[in-house]
Amino acid sequence: MFETTLSNEKKAINTIVFSIVGNCFLALIKGIAGFFGNSYALIADAIESTTDIFSSILVLFGLKYANKPADKNHPYGHGKIEPLITFLLVGFLVISATFIAHESIQNIRNPHVLPEKWTLIVLALIIAWKELSFRIVIQKSEETNSSSLKADAWHHRSDAITSVAAFIGISMALMLGKGYESADDWAALFASGFIFYNSYLIFRPALGEIMDEHFYDDLVEDIRRISLTVDGIIATEKCFIRKVGMIYHVDLHAKVNGSISVTDGHNLAHQLKDTLRAEIPQLGHVLIHIEPHLI
Repeated sequence: MFETTLSNEKKAINTIVFSIVGNCFLALIKGIAGFFGNSYALIADAIESTTDIFSSILVLFGLKYANKPADKNHPYGHGKIEPLITFLLVGFLVISATFIAHESIQNIRNPHVLPEKWTLIVLALIIAWKELSFRIVIQKSEETNSSSLKADAWHHRSDAITSVAAFIGISMALMLGKGYESADDWAALFASGFIFYNSYLIFRPALGEIMDEHFYDDLVEDIRRISLTVDGIIATEKCFIRKVGMIYHVDLHAKVNGSISVTDGHNLAHQLKDTLRAEIPQLGHVLIHIEPHLI
């Protein structure tokens, strides 16, 4: 289990470094293209990418802290830092969306010159890259069970959506010509609304995780199935799961023959725990409560 945790930590950290490098490059490209191409939608995109850099750095810190070993004051480890970091990421998204919305409204009231045509080429390349980045990071988040990595992945997806909105807005402004310069700004305003909505989608599961809300029916099913393969385990009853960082802690009630000795019941509990952790490497603490099954 320890080796698996280390492997997941390394995988997650490499993924976040990938995000940071990519966002630094994109923020620079978007900012320059937006300034010289007269596109506020691109500048708004650059602002979001800049916040993504800082949010990814926060995720990197959270991942490193979450994988510190358990100690006297944190017997279940430090994994709860992950949803807390996710809350901060949502804060970054909301702040950037608010700023983008405010500036978009200001620009709609004060029309500017038409965006340059070449900005569409820049946006097309950005959209392709951000969607690819989303797919890479979301896959790694699923492999590592990292909620903060999942939030970082959705930063990439929201960035891709804002770029699509910018592409549509600039295209409309260029096709319709003078008098429709604000189409670019309406696109940025739409993008800010999407970011607000996406912020909720990221926030909700992180809140559930920190409140120990149950999302793990598939894992419970696996635990019950594996438990019955242990000789002497007749059935299982209560099964509670809490996610802490990238691992899951389990409380399980298992039924055994009520006539066996306390020592035999104790040994069965250890055998069951060892079997579960061997079959499901993502498990951390496994607490087995033995219940008598009267025959």
